[in-house]
Amino acid sequence: MFPRIASVRVVEAYRIELTFTDGSVGQVDLAPSIVGRGGVFEALNDPSVFGQVRVDHESGTIIFPNGVDLDPDVLYEEAHRAGA
Repeated sequence: MFPRIASVRVVEAYRIELTFTDGSVGQVDLAPSIVGRGGVFEALNDPSVFGQVRVDHESGTIIFPNGVDLDPDVLYEEAHRAGA
């Protein structure tokens, strides 16, 4: 299991910067997972809704106002991928 997410900051449209409990920091582009997607991701196409992302400290991941959360292990891997 990877470290959990300690903080999140929106850098630009659909790109977030994550700080993890191990002190590492990385950016993740969520556009491929959100833009043009329907269902629960539809609301996140609105930048004002996307910008309300926050950390759920109980689960150690990020959560959006409509209840969508993302796997913190996948986010950690993506944030630490070479060139991310």
